Amino acid sequence: MSSTSQKHKDFVAEPMGEKPVMALAGIGEALGKRLEAKGFDKAYVVLGQFLVLKKDEELFRDWLKDTCGANIKQQGDCYGCLKEWCDAFL
Repeated sequence: MSSTSQKHKDFVAEPMGEKPVMALAGIGEALGKRLEAKGFDKAYVVLGQFLVLKKDEELFRDWLKDTCGANIKQQGDCYGCLKEWCDAFL
């Protein structure tokens, strides 16, 4: 498994609160703006979609690709970030 980024470590180290969507690992400015334009302005809104999809990796990756055009690496980084956060806080 690849090592996690500092952004990932920072995200999973504490409760989500009102963090912006761009705080998620794998979500930079371009993807963040696309997500915000579709109503996913906060990390917890993306978490909600992750949970609606029952934390299923394939479904979440497909949703992220279809919603904001995330590539394979970005999809994996975001999925891993949310999964680890859920494992720690849910």
